[in-house]
Amino acid sequence: MYKKQILTEKEIEVMLHRLACELIENHNDFCNTVFIGIQPRGTYLAKRLLALLTTHYGIKNIPFGLLDITFFRDDFRRNARPLEANSTAIDFIVENKRVVFIDDVLYTGRSIRAALTALQSFGRPSEVALLVLIDRRFSRHLPIQPDYTGKQVDAINEERVVVHWQENAGEDAVYIERKKDETL
Repeated sequence: MYKKQILTEKEIEVMLHRLACELIENHNDFCNTVFIGIQPRGTYLAKRLLALLTTHYGIKNIPFGLLDITFFRDDFRRNARPLEANSTAIDFIVENKRVVFIDDVLYTGRSIRAALTALQSFGRPSEVALLVLIDRRFSRHLPIQPDYTGKQVDAINEERVVVHWQENAGEDAVYIERKKDETL
């Protein structure tokens, strides 16, 4: 397996602060804004941003939820092995709220389409924005673009962009990985 690091812990930290400042610029006091982390990998980024906004920037009481999109995915029944479901934890109504979806990597756009469908169960938001750490901009299958992006990455289809968080992998880093026999 070939593995190339594209973001270090320090670069991710700077990126998180920049994303937090962009959110503050566009949402001001966050009085009508809710954060929804897309399960499973968007939860780490969402929790980090929420903690940063709370502790470093003094923004309090942003409603925060986690959304499981497993049963809304268009490939749910196509996988050879069953997809593992996560839990949804949204204890607020999104009706007329400004929703910020948070995920680690935007690839084809299919997960975001599933998230939009799943969100309908919680009301009709006034707007939905998308925040991602990594945008694989040339891999889109659907016309979905992020509103907030940490970094754009050009990776060929055989390559995977893998985000490691201290909470689940023991480090903060982003890698491009591919099988050893594939060429870059």
